[in-house]
Parts: sequence; C-alpha cells; structure tokens
Amino acid sequence: MGRSFANLHIKSNSLEKSIEGLRELIERDPELLGLSANQDQMDSDVTQSRSVHESELVLYISSNEKWISVLHDYFVWGTVKRIGKSLSLLIGEPVITVGFMHDELFELSIFKDGEIQAERIFCEDWTRSEYGLQEELLHDDNMREALDIRQEDMDELATITSPAQAVDKLSELVSLPLWSDWEWIPHEEELNIQFAKYEL
Repeated sequence: MGRSFANLHIKSNSLEKSIEGLRELIERDPELLGLSANQDQMDSDVTQSRSVHESELVLYISSNEKWISVLHDYFVWGTVKRIGKSLSLLIGEPVITVGFMHDELFELSIFKDGEIQAERIFCEDWTRSEYGLQEELLHDDNMREALDIRQEDMDELATITSPAQAVDKLSELVSLPLWSDWEWIPHEEELNIQFAKYEL
C-alpha cells in the first residue's frame, strides 16, 4: 500500500467566510463530516462517530491570497468529494477536492454552487480499468479557469498519468499544499507551520 490522502481547497481570500461556511455545513449535515446529529442517535458504536454536542470538529486550515486549504480526519478519497459539493453550495465559491489513493490515483474535482464543474483522474490505464474509474465531468476549460492556470499548463497537466507527478505539477502551478493530510501535521514541520488548528 502506498500513500493516501485527501484535502479540500476553497477559492476565496476570506478565511472568515470560509469558516462560517464550514460551521453552517456542520449544522446542516453533521453526518457528512462523521459527526452524529445529536446525542440521542448515538448507540453502542460510539467509537465510529462523535456527537456535535460531545466534541467540536477539529479542522486544520491554511490560507493564502487566493485559497483556503482545509484538512480533516474524515477527508478520504470519496468522502471529500461529497463534502466539497455540499460546501460549494453553501459558500458560493469554487471548491476543489483532492483524493490520492495508494500512489495509484489522484482525483481532482471542482465544484461550484453544489454542482461539479470539472474533474480529472490522473492514473495509469490499468488502474482506471481495475477500479472502473471515469470522470464525472471532464471539462478542462472549467478546470483551467477555476485553477487560474494558462492553457499550455492545462494541456501539459492533462497528459500526465502518474498521480505523484500530477500532484507535483499542480502544486507548482497553483501554490497549494496538495501533498497534505491531517495525520501528517504532527510529523511534518512545514505542514505544522502552515496549518492552524480550528475547533468549530
């Protein structure tokens, strides 16, 4: 098994607006983030979910002039897309989700107003066949616009099949901490400096 991680990025320069959107998401759909709606719904399987009333949601957030990056322990390949879709509806800003699984695939999805705008899966053909992978909406113009990159950079990115190379190239193009996961923060000094802990 190789590396796996997932993260979410909001195209915004307003940290406050992004945090308010995350709070609203917690209020509206706590289960989406692995929380129970209330204490009464908890049963003997307490270890797999937390109550909103019992503990706060811990997120790690980093921001720059264009992006708000978010890490959370419930973000994994698959769940992070559902969270990004719902969050984009609440905040009205583009949300990018990243899912990287076992060094075999890198899925990049872009949402706005609760709808997928573009998606690209970077992997070898055998991985695509084995997992039955297909992009929900392959629309490179939307992706290029949301990422704010040049056409020639998008063209080059689209030719990459290596998940790790695609993450490296995209990280370089958009100056985002794509190689990041909440579990890595205590062990990687750069991430520890870059991300602040928020309890919502």
